[in-house]
Amino acid sequence: MTETQAEPTLVLDKQAAPPEQPGRGALSAVLRAPIQTRTWKELAYLITAFVLGCLAVCYLFFGFGGGLYASIFLVGIPLLALVLLGGRVWGRIYRALCRVLLDTPVEAPPPFDRQRGLFGFLKSAFTDRASWRATLFLLAQVALGVVIGYLALIVVAMVVFIAISPIPWALFDPVNVDENGVERHSLMQFGSFYVDSWPRVLGVAALGVVGCFALPWLVRGVCHLHRLLTVWLLAATVRDRQLVELRASRRAAVEDAAATLRRVERDLHDGTQARLVTIAMALGRAEERIAAGGDATDLIADAHASSKEALTELRELVRGIHPPALELGLGPALETLTARSAVPVELRVHLPQRPSPAIEAIAYFSVAELLTNVVKHAHADRAWVSVLPDSLRTIAVTVRDNGIGGVLPPAESAQAGGSGLAGLAARARAVDGTLTVHSPAGGPTVVTILLPKGDPQ
Repeated sequence: MTETQAEPTLVLDKQAAPPEQPGRGALSAVLRAPIQTRTWKELAYLITAFVLGCLAVCYLFFGFGGGLYASIFLVGIPLLALVLLGGRVWGRIYRALCRVLLDTPVEAPPPFDRQRGLFGFLKSAFTDRASWRATLFLLAQVALGVVIGYLALIVVAMVVFIAISPIPWALFDPVNVDENGVERHSLMQFGSFYVDSWPRVLGVAALGVVGCFALPWLVRGVCHLHRLLTVWLLAATVRDRQLVELRASRRAAVEDAAATLRRVERDLHDGTQARLVTIAMALGRAEERIAAGGDATDLIADAHASSKEALTELRELVRGIHPPALELGLGPALETLTARSAVPVELRVHLPQRPSPAIEAIAYFSVAELLTNVVKHAHADRAWVSVLPDSLRTIAVTVRDNGIGGVLPPAESAQAGGSGLAGLAARARAVDGTLTVHSPAGGPTVVTILLPKGDPQ
């Protein structure tokens, strides 16, 4: 082993900047707040929320009021359902406002799942949780968007007007008459105190300017309440996310089963069936030759050889559905798999508790496909496979190679037309698992699949 002496390197430490004092940072934030884009966007949100809140009051009053009144004639029941579903439209509007003006993306709930028929539609509408939550949001906007928003906007308008009061006081020459009948050049008064001179006007305006530096924090506080309310009532809930994942997992499981069935049918049709037809034809010719008094030894030998090949193809087909080695466990099955790999593989399996058969099958076929990708695309001369416990309920299946890297994540791979990693990710999601890829350019590539030890609930 040779050692290479490194060239000496001179490192010059940069002069550290003096730490910023906390008071100075807070003062800078206060001084910059009125001119920041965030302040103006949040003020625009308050104005828009106030206008929409007024419209929402009318929508709720006339929509539900008219629907309840018309329910006497049974016509109002579908109308109530439509008004309730209209909450989804309002939710879409408020989520867009929250994303654009408050810089807070809000995940949308699942789309409306309508059942067939009129009664199915009514049942779906009146049991749609997202619509009820959006309606509750509109009711909350009556207090937050209209009442509190109105008060906040009034405070903003008053403080700004006080800050610029010297301008209208000088231009429009306002006059107030006191209790003694004396006219005063005053724009405002506080009891018997009249702002009727330049020192008083400038002093009051100074207070308004100071208030302008406090207004952004009032606006931010109100908008923070809007943000919390939007996320709480208009975002997808944990139950909604689980429902979407469950539907995706079910779809992936169905597609995977259909793909397996098509593969089995294709292999049987193109391989085993053709082989059996050949055997039948050879035996038929042998029967004819024997009936004619000839020697059919060669035909029988061909049929015998073809039957052996058919048995071999059937064993390979069965192994593709469920490898016999899995009967002994995932460890022995992976030992057999890695031993046949064209690239040397170092295997490490440590499973104190044996996973369920379905999880073992998914882990086995995932490793098989990943090793195939290593051989075909990675340009690697070595690979590592490990199956270890990740937590009390999950195992981690990791395949690593020293190839060229640059593997796309499953989502990008699917968009680019690839189906390998996307299919493995879908298969993992079908049992509430995950697949992650870390593959920088130049390698190494590490693919990690987290799977539950037991069948998903």
